[in-house]
Amino acid sequence: MRESLVSALRIRRPTVRGQWEALLRAEKVSSPLGNPDALVHLIDWTLDEIFTALTNPLSCHRPAGPHFNAIDRQECACGRNPLLAYFAAGEQALREALILAQSGFSPLDSLERDASFRELNLALHHIARREIEAFCGVCQFRPTSPAGPVQSLPVSCG
Repeated sequence: MRESLVSALRIRRPTVRGQWEALLRAEKVSSPLGNPDALVHLIDWTLDEIFTALTNPLSCHRPAGPHFNAIDRQECACGRNPLLAYFAAGEQALREALILAQSGFSPLDSLERDASFRELNLALHHIARREIEAFCGVCQFRPTSPAGPVQSLPVSCG
């Protein structure tokens, strides 16, 4: 992604943060861990991670490949992970901000516009998958492995 486009996103950071929080608060809360008051403190850290990834695209490379699916319940076997709603709200807020940032770049052609969306999605999905998998790693509802039951702390995603 063009550095000038990343800069335009950085300038919109307060708006992105506000929109992310508003979208998060509009989500149905299914557990105390999914309460927006418990999640909003992560937004600034997550935005820092995203901007770092956008300025260093190689940081999103994983051995499994650089392309990830949309943030959805497939990443969490039980579907109770509060980070699913958190990252879905962030994805929407960031996409809206990118569209607005791109509108200020008249010489931006469709290929570059689409590439910018792919890079934003890659960065966001890389971070989301990492954090969702980490949270699911301590969930008491995660499935057991074929080798036997998984020992876990008594933590519930939901």
